[in-house]
Amino acid sequence: MALQLTSTAFKEGEAIPARCTCDEEDVSPPLAWSGAPDNTRSFALIADDPDAPDPKAPRMVWVHWVVYDLPANTTSLAEGVRKLPASAKVGVNDFRKSAYGGPCPPIGKHRYFFKLYALDTELGDLGKATKGQVEKAMAGHVLAEAQLMGTYQRAG
Repeated sequence: MALQLTSTAFKEGEAIPARCTCDEEDVSPPLAWSGAPDNTRSFALIADDPDAPDPKAPRMVWVHWVVYDLPANTTSLAEGVRKLPASAKVGVNDFRKSAYGGPCPPIGKHRYFFKLYALDTELGDLGKATKGQVEKAMAGHVLAEAQLMGTYQRAG
C-alpha cells in the first residue's frame, strides 16, 4: 500500500477552509496518513505554495510549514496542533516563524501542497532549519512520499 495523506477539512484539489488561513483562526488543517513503509524511522512534513505571489506570474515557492522528526508511529496531526510529539521539530517558514502559517494569498487562487515524507532515519536537531535545509538532510533517506493539494482564494 502506498503512503497516503488526507484531511477531513478538505479533499484533494478542494478549497482549504478559511479557519486554516490568515483570514480566520490560522490553524493547521487536520492531517492523517497511512501506508508508511515498515522501515520508516520518522516523518517530515512540508507545506508550501508554488504560486506566490500571483498564480498568473509565480516567482517563488512560499513555505508555510516545516516539521521533521515526527516519530514513525505518528499517523495524524490534529487541527491546530499545538503540541507535537516530543521528538518532533518545527523548522522556519517564510513568515520567519517556527510554526504553521496558513494560506494568505495576495492575489488570485493559489495551490497549497502538504507533502509528507517517510524517512529511514531521524534528522536530528537542525536548529532553525529552513525547507531547503530539511530537504538537504532528507536526501537519500526518503522511503515514500505523499501529498495533498488544497486551494485558497481570499474573498473580495
